[in-house]
Amino acid sequence: MPRKKNQLAHLNAVQRKSTLLPAEIPGTLAVDPDGNASPLSSKYFIIEKNTSQLGSDYFNQPCISLAKSVLGQILVRKLPDGRELRGKIVETEAYLGGEDEASHSKGGKQTPRNAAMFMKPGTLYVYQIYGIYFCMNISSQGEGAAVLLRSLEPLDGLDVMQQLRSSQKKGQPKPLKDWQLCNGPSKLCQAFDINKDFDQRDLAQNPAIWLEPGPEVPGEQAVVTTARIGIGCSGEWAQKPLRFYIRGNRCVSIVDKRVERETECSYDLPVAQG
Repeated sequence: MPRKKNQLAHLNAVQRKSTLLPAEIPGTLAVDPDGNASPLSSKYFIIEKNTSQLGSDYFNQPCISLAKSVLGQILVRKLPDGRELRGKIVETEAYLGGEDEASHSKGGKQTPRNAAMFMKPGTLYVYQIYGIYFCMNISSQGEGAAVLLRSLEPLDGLDVMQQLRSSQKKGQPKPLKDWQLCNGPSKLCQAFDINKDFDQRDLAQNPAIWLEPGPEVPGEQAVVTTARIGIGCSGEWAQKPLRFYIRGNRCVSIVDKRVERETECSYDLPVAQG
């Protein structure tokens, strides 16, 4: 008799598991009242408290691909007091690792300073320039490869960004225009209160900084591809087309009008009929 009771208990347990709703099964589809199915989980997104956070697999792509892909995505910075700052990424640069003469990892040399460039994709590489300012990069596929974030379009928390930028200046600085808050690599770090403490953090899993998918991804015609800025001593690599920005966005640090004219003309050419 005890054996029979144990068998019945086991069967009941199996029946309870089989009656789980789809929403209770990881990786399944949820069906809304209209009958539409949507993924509850994705390899690209971590769903937590109604916030879509770009996950580890998103960053695991070649450097140039990542530099273009993050355009239009939203950088989020959660301050210690709980306030959140948001800005859309509008300009990036790709640094390809060992072969790239302009990269901090040229020659494949790894140092304590650039260690984050050799870590898993999605790791932040934050370094200091002029002993004062900071620049932020995201590691990608490729040994020592990373993407520099050059400019953001401020979205949320502009008053806080204004205060953070002003605190870096002496006296009573004139208030900045909204588009001036994050239109440069060190400016966006100031506005988002990012310093060396963020070096080697995982952008896919950090509670203080992450990326969210933007509402609109710029198409090919909306992205301008041109040379990087401030690397004149890098030989032929100074002219490589490894800077990318959203055409027409006022928050871009430096606009390449020549390249924009040339690419506009190319897109206007008629399509050959076969």
